[in-house]
Amino acid sequence: MARPHIVPYLSYRDAKAAMAFLTEAFGLTTVTAYEDAGVLQHGEMAWRDGLIMLGTAEIAPSVSPGIYLVVEDVDAHHARAVKAGAEIVYGPEDTPFGTRRYRAKDPEGHEWSFGTYAPDTEAN
Repeated sequence: MARPHIVPYLSYRDAKAAMAFLTEAFGLTTVTAYEDAGVLQHGEMAWRDGLIMLGTAEIAPSVSPGIYLVVEDVDAHHARAVKAGAEIVYGPEDTPFGTRRYRAKDPEGHEWSFGTYAPDTEAN
């Protein structure tokens, strides 16, 4: 995987639990996890050629940016998230611009979007 130059970072009150949830519900994989006294201080998780970083914070922000992941089968991914207990913001839907998508929140309220739209990184 090429090294990304934009990497979202999320703060959690319990980043270790967040990593477990993100693996089970959304299919992310752990790349790196640094713990100190059983507390996850810094973690990195991958989704295809993308990466997020996360860590434990005493006070997690009340608002976070949305994170978008490209998936081929929105309905199957949604079913996985529901089974793992994700809070669904809205279920799978077709958009007027030809994609399928849904949104969910993790246990600490970070919003995650999943859809078939894959942005093009080539400059026009």
